[in-house]
Amino acid sequence: MNLDLIPKIKHTGSGHFFLLAGPCAIEGEEMAMRIAEHIVKLSDKYKIPYIFKGSFKKANRSRLDSFTGIGDEKALKILQKVGKTFNIPVVTDIHLPSDAAMAANYVDVLQIPAFLVRQTDLVVAAAKTGKVVNLKKGQFMSPESMRFAVDKVVQSGNTQVAVTERGTMFGYGDLIVDFRGIPAMQKFAPVILDITHSLQQPNQASGVTGGRPELIETIAKAGMAVGVDGIFIETHFDPASAKSDGANMLPLNKLDDLLKKLIAINELNI
Repeated sequence: MNLDLIPKIKHTGSGHFFLLAGPCAIEGEEMAMRIAEHIVKLSDKYKIPYIFKGSFKKANRSRLDSFTGIGDEKALKILQKVGKTFNIPVVTDIHLPSDAAMAANYVDVLQIPAFLVRQTDLVVAAAKTGKVVNLKKGQFMSPESMRFAVDKVVQSGNTQVAVTERGTMFGYGDLIVDFRGIPAMQKFAPVILDITHSLQQPNQASGVTGGRPELIETIAKAGMAVGVDGIFIETHFDPASAKSDGANMLPLNKLDDLLKKLIAINELNI
């Protein structure tokens, strides 16, 4: 993979995969800086190129009373501060074409949510900002069909595009990762494996998405063995108190051990 795909990335020439990690949603400045500082220390320690992840708002929630954010501009300014403080790129998701230009003023990578990846106006708006575009594979799409989403970005004049595998719907309340899709999608774009969202259990009767975080290491190891270019992990120092997706997050204090294991597998592939 060409790591020049991501601007300002802390590329050390180590040959390691790159890492997108952070909380699901920006809940405040203190929590964002605390999580970023912890992961930056690990990325420096293991020479892993790192991109901080945080959603400035959450538009895809099961219930009307679910947390959606602290305010768009406030959250985006926190993301910008994280990037400047630690000299790392940051990524956030967008949901409307009008979000693209706004978010591009604060972040380095624009992420298209899986359930919106077929929305042409949204994808084109992201592409036209000139920022890196991360397309999350629709839970309802085949790996091969993601080529057309990538084409929308490239044909809009932007070659900085990656695809993220995040599981495929398996019945009403579960997801499954088809690892055959990773090499299939690598034929037309770098591929990131979203470990934690792949372990969601959506559409629960309670209206709150569940998850199986005990399988994070299993999915991550399998992805590394297949040869993914990047790993995506949502993490929090207290997942139980996280305002979004806490059920499938990795506790921050377990990230160090996981990265050591993934590096060991990755080195066998180099």
